[in-house]
Amino acid sequence: MAQTLNRRSEQILKLLLRTGSATIEEILAEAGSSAPSIRRDLARLESRGLIRRTHGGATLVEPLLYEPFRYDSSFLAREQRHAAEKRRIGLAAAELVKPGEIIGLTAGTTTTHIGRSLRHREDLQVVTNAINIGMELCNQPGIRTRMTGGVVPWTWSFSLTGAAALNFLDDVFMDKVFLSVTGFEAEHGATTLEPEEALVFRKMIKQSRETIVVADPSKLGQISQAVICPVSEIQMLITGTSAPEAALAPFRKAGIRILCV
Repeated sequence: MAQTLNRRSEQILKLLLRTGSATIEEILAEAGSSAPSIRRDLARLESRGLIRRTHGGATLVEPLLYEPFRYDSSFLAREQRHAAEKRRIGLAAAELVKPGEIIGLTAGTTTTHIGRSLRHREDLQVVTNAINIGMELCNQPGIRTRMTGGVVPWTWSFSLTGAAALNFLDDVFMDKVFLSVTGFEAEHGATTLEPEEALVFRKMIKQSRETIVVADPSKLGQISQAVICPVSEIQMLITGTSAPEAALAPFRKAGIRILCV
């Protein structure tokens, strides 16, 4: 019985992670069972802070944790840009994480979706320099969340940088790091906007067995001012299905595994 409940709850969460919200009828079509059982599942998931029940359905808990940013238009624009693709990328990345692993999540909107896709999991350790990812995972008993520490380098940033973050990472080794970027280009590699952030991301890569870039197709072929690492240090790219083959071909040639979702 417990396995059935866990499987059904995971199906419900995966649906909401893909779509953001769903009706009872949509959840029934995905998970089966009966409407009363689904409503009990939703109540349990809500008690864990993973979803919010609505009239006739449920929605994923996302922006409720970001109340101070409610009226910041630049933040809302970043959150909503390519949101559907970022949800799919986050869910696909989470599927690669195995029980018992230590993973790194760099600051970024796409890596935030990975964190959300892991909230129901057990026996994981997450290392992150993102304040918001730490917030989203801190109430989940199955996940041990470790924050790098550091300073917030610019207004409205969630990304911790500086000597404290770099020193913390000296004592950590990770199985996988999921890297959020503002640009990913075959010749210039993975890039971001701020040099201080690039230093922390680079250190996370150094301290990991495997580095996976998570980027919606708009980031491919783009170059930002701060270099994180060359493509030779990247093992895998997860992106959206709208990415044209011409944009993916240079990465394939470089030996990077590609997953389009």
